Amino acid sequence: MEKDDIFLQVRLERPIYEQEDLNRDYQYEKPKISVLRNALSSLKSVNWKSCFTSAVPSIHWLSKYRWKTNIMSDIISGLTVAIMHIPQGMAYALLGNVPPVVGIYMAFFPVLVYFFFGTSRHVSMGTFAVVCLMTGKSVMTFSIPQNEIISPNTTNAISNHPEEYLYTPLQVATAVTLMVGIYQIIMYIFHLGIISTLLSEPLVNSFTTGAAVYVFTSQIKDLLGLKIPKQKGYFKLIFTLIDVFKEIQNTNLAAVITSLITIICLVCNNEFLKPWASKKCNIPIPIELIAVVSGTLISKYLYLSEKYSIQTVGNIPTGLPSPEIPTLNLLSLVAIDSIAITMVSYTITISMALIFAQKLNYKIDSNQELLAMGMSNIVGSFFSCMPVSASLSRSLIQETVGGRTQIASIVSCLILLTILLWIGPFFEALPRCVLASIIVVALKGMFQQANQLRKFWHLSKYDSIIWIVTFLIVVLVNIDIGLLSGIIMSLVIILLQSLRPYTCLLGHIPNTDLYLDLSRFKTAVEVPGLKIYHYCGTLNFANSNYFKSELYKLIGINPQKVIEQKIKFREKEIYMKAQDSDEKQELKCVIMDMSALSYIDSSGVSTLHSVIQEFQQIDVQFYFANCTSPIFETIKKCNLYLHKTVLLKIFATIQDAKIYYEKELYLR
Repeated sequence: MEKDDIFLQVRLERPIYEQEDLNRDYQYEKPKISVLRNALSSLKSVNWKSCFTSAVPSIHWLSKYRWKTNIMSDIISGLTVAIMHIPQGMAYALLGNVPPVVGIYMAFFPVLVYFFFGTSRHVSMGTFAVVCLMTGKSVMTFSIPQNEIISPNTTNAISNHPEEYLYTPLQVATAVTLMVGIYQIIMYIFHLGIISTLLSEPLVNSFTTGAAVYVFTSQIKDLLGLKIPKQKGYFKLIFTLIDVFKEIQNTNLAAVITSLITIICLVCNNEFLKPWASKKCNIPIPIELIAVVSGTLISKYLYLSEKYSIQTVGNIPTGLPSPEIPTLNLLSLVAIDSIAITMVSYTITISMALIFAQKLNYKIDSNQELLAMGMSNIVGSFFSCMPVSASLSRSLIQETVGGRTQIASIVSCLILLTILLWIGPFFEALPRCVLASIIVVALKGMFQQANQLRKFWHLSKYDSIIWIVTFLIVVLVNIDIGLLSGIIMSLVIILLQSLRPYTCLLGHIPNTDLYLDLSRFKTAVEVPGLKIYHYCGTLNFANSNYFKSELYKLIGINPQKVIEQKIKFREKEIYMKAQDSDEKQELKCVIMDMSALSYIDSSGVSTLHSVIQEFQQIDVQFYFANCTSPIFETIKKCNLYLHKTVLLKIFATIQDAKIYYEKELYLR
């Protein structure tokens, strides 16, 4: 047996594998992908019945519904959620600058549609503060204030707003709803639910916290009973606060007292009574509904509006709204604003759905959720609705009180239908300050999200910067500009991180085949004359210079400078003096670990070739190891794998490359 065979048998129980040999011996074959063939075969195998049932999931799960065990739980859950829908719907409709009854419509029509198309069993669709606030921004921009609309003659409104849009708030709101529904259907068709991943946790957290500040500020005028103009455009939160301070002397004392009493009652319930009652019964105390009913009765029989000039909800029509096509001329105007609303509403809904699915061990279809929300919004736009989203508080209640399926939503819809048909006018005397108090107290959870900034700061400074910048721009400039800024900053940080990926030198753990980061693992040792360079990320035209600079810095030698010195100083003695250290003179080989190289383009391949050439000119071998199949295929496609002047030696593992280096050193 020859000495090199003995060497291999001792050091490795298999042959040394270069990538080409490994592919040949183990019969590597590139997957054959034919888009046209796959499309044709899928069309042939289409089962249209299964397609219909997958598009309408309720058909599947209703056939397996356990009526005896689940129906009572769903009825109780639906009743509880319906009770919450009434005050929340009316309150959040005011955030959208539309009549309070719109919030009840949103709890009926879209929820009914979601029952048929949705896959989550526990999310409660309807009004959500942030989405309503974002819709309200568009309503303010493109409509005449509700109190200035004179029907049927709009001459006065036109004279007051000669250069502005002459649409009603409800026309703008329904146009936004239709546009959001269209966007969601387009995302469903093209499977674009992944777009929501652009909204990271720090971004959503800071955005909703900033929106909470907006919501709180928008309710100050109702809490204090002030009459101030609604601001439009940028920096409106600042201008609103200025208007509040200007009008503070006109505060309505009766409204302030009513607001304080309502807030105190709600806070006492949430902080003290609710935790105690939860130990006795799963069904929560409907404190918001109690506040609404009590406020309505007190206002009606004590004549708060007539005696103390307290602003009330006003007219609430009975019956269901007649279907009406949204104003199509508005779609182009609200198209940009609707993009942000689409992203936020879908992200909030899918996040809530995933939480319940993981907790209760069932699956949801994120793409089907787009269809469900899109259909809900499109249908809702014909019935005077704003865009819908899942509500955190209502969804938690729906699950906590024992809700099993979306049958709970049907129960809720039936109760709300009764209210719309007969009971609605009862709430006309409800003071707006009561609804404002309900909104303000409900914001506690959103404000508490600010505590997460400390966690983001410890985990990643980049995440904390995204949080701070997004929050400040949302609060100081505008809510949609803040969201856009947060998304752009997130993408920029991702780009910067891809341009400066993680690199290190690996050391060998004695008596193992492990190679670990020398800077982090103290027991790892460097093989004499050998540097193992680990590169994590992509290698492309944008970061090829960074790749080379990090390589030269970590191994401690720059071949280009050595070559320049070699040309400048022809004599061997002078050339040796040009070396920086004895260690650099001893460098014989560099191995690049490609296990974490996720993508390479033609510029990256050219960079590898230039690096190999440079090291060969100073008598240093350059090998590659752990090359994934897609990377290897790209290298071969560039026609540089078997280049005449440069030979790429790519080994299956670092151990193969190291043993090959030691063998070459041993045989010299």
